[in-house]
Amino acid sequence: MAISLVQKYNVPGPRYTSYPTVPYWDESTFTPQLWETTFIKSFKKSNANEGISLYIHLPFCESLCTFCGCHKRITKRHEVEHPYIDAVLKEWQLYCDLFPEKPIIREIHLGGGTPTFFSPDNLERLILGILSRAKKAAQHEFSFEGHPNNTTRAHLQKLYDLGFRRVSFGVQDYAEKVQTAIHRIQPFHNVAKVTFWAREIGYTSISHDLVFGLPFQTLENVIDTIDKTNSLAPDRLAFYSYAHVPWIKGNGQRGFKDEDVPKDEAKRELYEVGKELLAQKGYHEIGMDHFALVNDSMYTAFKEGKLHRNFMGYTASKTQLMIGLGVSSISDSWYAFAQNEKELEAYYSRLAHNELAVFRGHVLSSEDLIIRKHILNLMCRFTTSWKNDDTTFSALPEVLNRLAEMEKDGLVRLYEDHITVTDKGKPFVRNICMAFDLKLQRNVPKTQLFSMTI
Repeated sequence: MAISLVQKYNVPGPRYTSYPTVPYWDESTFTPQLWETTFIKSFKKSNANEGISLYIHLPFCESLCTFCGCHKRITKRHEVEHPYIDAVLKEWQLYCDLFPEKPIIREIHLGGGTPTFFSPDNLERLILGILSRAKKAAQHEFSFEGHPNNTTRAHLQKLYDLGFRRVSFGVQDYAEKVQTAIHRIQPFHNVAKVTFWAREIGYTSISHDLVFGLPFQTLENVIDTIDKTNSLAPDRLAFYSYAHVPWIKGNGQRGFKDEDVPKDEAKRELYEVGKELLAQKGYHEIGMDHFALVNDSMYTAFKEGKLHRNFMGYTASKTQLMIGLGVSSISDSWYAFAQNEKELEAYYSRLAHNELAVFRGHVLSSEDLIIRKHILNLMCRFTTSWKNDDTTFSALPEVLNRLAEMEKDGLVRLYEDHITVTDKGKPFVRNICMAFDLKLQRNVPKTQLFSMTI
């Protein structure tokens, strides 16, 4: 019996927020000194043109959501806020001392953890401390992730007054059984309340994060969640595939059995039906798992070929340099990646010794840089080409050979000097990128490192 495309292509694969992906970083050749050299080189170009981006990781949560793969610290003790902000501002000072001139900030994104774990006043202290050593770009975009249960109107107003215009609310699914399984109980009226507040205050881009493939999730649950989401009309949304990787996340994903999680065709149906319901309300697919209305800056960036993807996910603008502040944050100078200490105590210790908190990273080779361009093009534009000298590479015939089977299956169209992803192929874009992933193809992992692609 012929197997379906889902069965054929549902294999472990990266989500490509970077290339090379973290498991394939060459840490043996990386040093903090090399990182310093690359980010200063990048800073000079980035600051003179578009400015730089900051990702600030705020790791604290009051309870554990069992679907979450982020680095977090579970606590109800809010006295942790002050020392953590002090540490982040110390880290920023260390970077600013190394920059050859005052940085111009194009983007700030507060992620977590739960950024709204912090009080509005403490978030103000953080942002004012960052901006005291920098200038804001004229076309800056500041955004944060808000938990519907603890985001107050004061949070929204304070951050708006500081220049934030985009907020993303984590919804996941509205079914009570699903919420109980993932330990994320939040009724619809909480989400509606914060969405209406944000709109009243003046936020120009409100996003909701939804997840399909969660434990006990049914087609009826997804339809209900999408219907409720459509009633609130967020400007953009993410409709993520749940990454079931309990071998990485430990007991956090053992609150349910493997057989409770939708798989293969059943899981794919959740996405296809959800996507169709979103399309009926005017949402356009702009990248893997991401949708936007035509009024949103993310849609404009996609149409203009300016959409970008990095460790913050999809962004409407690209900067050459992205600095990650806070525990576990990853920085990107384009020429290299660097990750901060993942344990809070180690992070504090490094900063107490006036050291950047970086503990590992990867310096990209010339081949890495070319492959990275192709994977970014596929993830952000659903097409890439090798017509120019700076986009060709010696292993291209191997890549085209791997893509030939996908062309037979109708997922891509191959031309002499470029490739396009078909509508049929968009759900398989991770697989298509894997054909270009030379690190992965040359060293296929013996154990499962990544979530399933479908």
